[in-house]
Amino acid sequence: MVASGKGGPRQRPYQSPSEVLISDRPGGQSRVVIQDVSPEIDCGRYPIKRVPGEAIRVVSTIFTDGHDVVAAALLHRREGDRDWIETPMTAVGNDRYAAEFTAGDLGCEVYTVRAWVDRFETWHRDLLKRVEAQQDISVDLLIGGDLIDEAARRAGGPDREALERWSERLLSAAEGGARTLPDHELSLLMSRHEEGRFPVEFARELSATIDNPRARFGTWYELFPRSATNERRHGTFADVEARLPYIAGMGFDVLYLPPIHPIGHTNRKGKNNTTEPEAGAPGSPWAIGNEDGGHTAVHPDLGTLDDFDNLIAHAREYGIEVAMDVAFQCSPDHPYVKEHPEWFRKRPDGSIQYAENPPKKYQDIYPIDFETDAWRELWDELRDVVMFWAGRGVRIFRVDNPHTKSLRFWEWMIADVRRRYPDAVFLSEAFTRPAVMYHLAKIGFDQSYTYFTWRVTKRELVEYFTELTQTEVREYFRPNLWPNTPDILPEHLQIGGRPGFMQRLILAATLGTSYGVYGPAFELLEQEPLLLGKEEYLDSEKYEIRRWDLGKRGSLADLIALVNKIRRENIALQTYDDLRFVETENEMLLGYLRASRDRSNILAIVVNVDVQWKQAGLLHLPLDDLGLDPERQYQVHDLLTDARYVWHGTVNFVELDPFSLPAHILRIEHGPHDERESETFL
Repeated sequence: MVASGKGGPRQRPYQSPSEVLISDRPGGQSRVVIQDVSPEIDCGRYPIKRVPGEAIRVVSTIFTDGHDVVAAALLHRREGDRDWIETPMTAVGNDRYAAEFTAGDLGCEVYTVRAWVDRFETWHRDLLKRVEAQQDISVDLLIGGDLIDEAARRAGGPDREALERWSERLLSAAEGGARTLPDHELSLLMSRHEEGRFPVEFARELSATIDNPRARFGTWYELFPRSATNERRHGTFADVEARLPYIAGMGFDVLYLPPIHPIGHTNRKGKNNTTEPEAGAPGSPWAIGNEDGGHTAVHPDLGTLDDFDNLIAHAREYGIEVAMDVAFQCSPDHPYVKEHPEWFRKRPDGSIQYAENPPKKYQDIYPIDFETDAWRELWDELRDVVMFWAGRGVRIFRVDNPHTKSLRFWEWMIADVRRRYPDAVFLSEAFTRPAVMYHLAKIGFDQSYTYFTWRVTKRELVEYFTELTQTEVREYFRPNLWPNTPDILPEHLQIGGRPGFMQRLILAATLGTSYGVYGPAFELLEQEPLLLGKEEYLDSEKYEIRRWDLGKRGSLADLIALVNKIRRENIALQTYDDLRFVETENEMLLGYLRASRDRSNILAIVVNVDVQWKQAGLLHLPLDDLGLDPERQYQVHDLLTDARYVWHGTVNFVELDPFSLPAHILRIEHGPHDERESETFL
């Protein structure tokens, strides 16, 4: 029974199962069943994610009644094209078939699966069985000749002539009692021209979003522009430009700036988040808007829009993209509050409630009401904010707390921006429940912050990254790993000292394809919490201008530069084609492999997750899976120390001191050819 509007319930006329089937006569002769097509996200509701040049491997369960052979094809095309490109699928066992195609340019690819009973291969298989059983095959040769003759009439040119010759040979053999058998050449000819009678297509057309390559691989550095100078003044965009050689020297290719807009005066926060600021307190950049403008204006102390444009241009000369913060919230002084009061939720006394996330209070921020009756105008305005900055050359946006705004808005907004700027990249800063984080990824966010920040033990890391990389999550959720943020100084960095910072850097840089650090706090080992048990920085840069000594002794800048160089030079760290955890026989040693799709670049990584003590153990490597002979020696090159070792077999010894270097990044290379050569590697 279904609803029928004002007229009340309405019953559908009864149809028996047989009537339903008979009413669909065109499918009555189709015998193939297609199931479990993957990748498929929520029954095709959402697309998978790829970048240009990445493989899209499609697998499906396909079968038919009886014992006939099934043939299948992967169909794919660019969205908007009319004609499918057809790729034969290969049987991979247990009624599973697979094929792949390569993602094209930015945009959308559409794919599905078609299958049918393969009459020729069924005949060919049964013919060989009858020959082996020494049965009479004269009638079978006639049947085969007819199948080939049908295909010849559909073919043209040399293929038609070759098929006609085969048809004649089989018919002649049948009449003369000969035992002429088809060969591989004939199978290839028939695969091109045999008609797939009564084909079945999968019920849905699935899609893949092809994104900017920066969505897959990037190395982010967060910096507050107002702290980009050691002089006793407010930093400027020009000061950030002066920092570009330093940032590029560490190997970062994305420079993320917290909000650069005018900051509100009302309820402005002071040092360490106090509600009673001292005179001249700069306030939190996330309290956006005052008489100088809102989300499309820049803080006058930073410079002008032209100065910002210059920063973007100069950053690109260093191979760096500037990422902006999208924080859709307002200070009480934002122009929106006066111009569009309908966009804010009022309390019974007519006032607007400031933002809260108990026990945290944000007295300097008004949240936007996405349930407003004027939601269409609101959506257009917020979309236009992103369009404004995209029009000035920004293509990467870090979105602040998207899980606290309308999810439907993000789906619409991201799609609308991408119609004009298909290379736009959106990073979701949503430390929230898994279902919400994953949904944000499904509806359009290219990357997401993760729980990595709080995954510390070997077991926690293995379980979490197995979920991210070995389940369907990997098809749409791209993690961006951050050891720290301006909001989060995790406990293990507070107590782990230099070993803890080195360990988290290497884990972030090698477990994921994208990672970021909040600097200079990270490389300068900033680890003093506001209060014991709190994950907040003492003297947080969110509320004051900081002076950073970039030349400070003990800086991790050189190690960061080395790690990022390793990432750039090893394709295995730039894709999620293969992340595999391996046994180490020590719960304090985390071992894993990263490998390129063609196995030309293989890294074995071992990290000591104990920041206090030296740890040692045996590392097990699946050499057969890596294409290496377990009986031959092979060389491993530690890319962190430049040391080289000759290993033999699947089990080898490792030892790591967290105070020197808590990890090995070992590139597996060729094995020595003889004992004399192997001595040079020791």
